[in-house]
Amino acid sequence: MSICYVKFDYNDTYDFEILKAITYKYPDTWKSSLQNAFTADEKSLKSLDIEYGNYLGNLVNRFIDKNKISNVDFIASHGHTIFHKPDKGYTLQIGNGQTIADVTRLKVICDFRTQDVNLGGQGAPLVPIGDELLFYNYDYCLNLGGFVNVSFKEDNKRIAFDICPVNIVLNHYVNKLGFAFDDKGQIASTGKINKELFERLNQLEFYHKRHPKSLGLEWVLEYVNPLIDSFNLDIKDILRTFTEHVAFQISNVIKKDSRILVTGGGAFNDFLMQRIEFYLEQKIILPSTQLVDFKEALIFAFLGLLRVENQVNCLKSVTGASKDHCSGVIFMP
Repeated sequence: MSICYVKFDYNDTYDFEILKAITYKYPDTWKSSLQNAFTADEKSLKSLDIEYGNYLGNLVNRFIDKNKISNVDFIASHGHTIFHKPDKGYTLQIGNGQTIADVTRLKVICDFRTQDVNLGGQGAPLVPIGDELLFYNYDYCLNLGGFVNVSFKEDNKRIAFDICPVNIVLNHYVNKLGFAFDDKGQIASTGKINKELFERLNQLEFYHKRHPKSLGLEWVLEYVNPLIDSFNLDIKDILRTFTEHVAFQISNVIKKDSRILVTGGGAFNDFLMQRIEFYLEQKIILPSTQLVDFKEALIFAFLGLLRVENQVNCLKSVTGASKDHCSGVIFMP
């Protein structure tokens, strides 16, 4: 779970400086609770929402104390996604905003997705407004996290969508070998591509839909994992095939000879980056490690700033909502 302390300035354009940042590892108890929340009943989820808000609030307090931070205008929190089914009209991120506010005694902005879903949008991705206003000097902003998402200008409008799963699938299978992740893609690099699986993955209906579109864990559990499991392959061959699938899907979206900002944990997967470069036929220069690690946290702080200023922070061209809007719920201690 990432926390960053950011300073924003505005003089015709927005500038930012990440002053302090850290990633806290979840203890095993919280890993288990969050993984199992997907199947929890309503009463348990409400309780977990409060507990998780308390946990987040205490982490923020620890971060503030450790860094001797004395000036905080607000906290912007994404929360942890449990459900995301915008086509059925709902999305749920836990991490109760009022609890965080009470624990930290600070203003909190959270629940950035619900309003957009209520306006007919996907509720995701939310980061593109930050790409538009903070990283406008890039042709494409590519985030390699649990899912690959992309943001770019098309016909003078910001377009963004999820391309495909990445770490949510790779980590699931490498966990079976006892590793948290495939360090630099070393295991994947020793495997062989299963051409039939590669082709079947690329034929999934989602890849042939037009944007706006977004992905969630539900889609992976329903379509991706069962398809992969039906082939009964060695883990290294699964990782190799899926890495190729990710690089191929990215190449279907990004034009060659572009300025590309790559962030998210997948940027440190050297083998995946090599395969992306292979398809795009160009070298990709990564930004600072701090920006790779904390761009998403930075932009959620920016979403909070726009919400406090009552500025648009959710774009209909991105999510498919009925209008541009200012999203996020403000909680006071």
